[in-house]
Amino acid sequence: MNAASLPRSPRLRTYLRLGRVSNLPTVWTNALAGTALASFPDRPAPATVAVLALACSLAYIGGMFLNDAFDRAIDARERPDRPIPAGLIGAREVFAVGFALLGAGVLLVGAHTLSGAPIASALALSGAIVLYDAWHKGNPVGPLLMGTCRVLVYVTCALAVAPRLGTSVLTGAGLLLSYLIGLTYLAKHEGAYLAGRMPALSLRRFWPLALLFVPFVVMLPTALASAPVLAVYVLFLAWVVFALVRLRSGRPGAVPRTVVRLIAGISLLDALLIAPWAGSLAGIAAFGLTLWLQRYVSGT
Repeated sequence: MNAASLPRSPRLRTYLRLGRVSNLPTVWTNALAGTALASFPDRPAPATVAVLALACSLAYIGGMFLNDAFDRAIDARERPDRPIPAGLIGAREVFAVGFALLGAGVLLVGAHTLSGAPIASALALSGAIVLYDAWHKGNPVGPLLMGTCRVLVYVTCALAVAPRLGTSVLTGAGLLLSYLIGLTYLAKHEGAYLAGRMPALSLRRFWPLALLFVPFVVMLPTALASAPVLAVYVLFLAWVVFALVRLRSGRPGAVPRTVVRLIAGISLLDALLIAPWAGSLAGIAAFGLTLWLQRYVSGT
């Protein structure tokens, strides 16, 4: 994180770090993909996408706040520079802001849709976020819980524009879940890496990373049938391979850097799922924006 480039207000800097706001473009493209897949062949209304993206952003930031609040004891040992152990903010305030943001996200979905299904999905999203934050350390199904949170972003946005979940949404959600499980499995080892206990990279230990490639297997026939889809496919594949090759190098900071690179790749997956629609260009732009923002606010 380039602290010199953050806002001068200490409290605002702390809030930006707690919220991992550099990753928000990946939430926006999740909202775009969820609504686009649900409304195909029509295109989602921009205002609807914007409102849903805002609601999901509130849920994401709230979840990140709660992540730090629940992990404060572990962070005190492994990441003492995080805002709570560093004494920059109190855990009570972080809990209060986190839960308030989750509630605001649900209320925004409800106010916009006035429909039971998306509201229920938004509530499920908030519940999954709290469950993950409170029970992800040492939890063998932690990566599944994290993936479920992102899947529920798809589901919430899809149900806000369609009465039911179609095949396209379910397929996209499944591919997103696979990618997130692989990503989160690696992220679980970041704390150990920072504490100097990182295990040696091996297929036996890190076979779940293979789940990162499930979207490429499933989407290959579609990519081969369309040049625009193939272009996004190749870009996404090249980025994932690049990230993992850099991880294998074992250089200092390899694990955290790989994690944030793969997080940015979420937007490329969204772009692939909605290609060849021109809206997929927004996913590519969000990918670049995420990488740029991660230079100033850490994505983990």
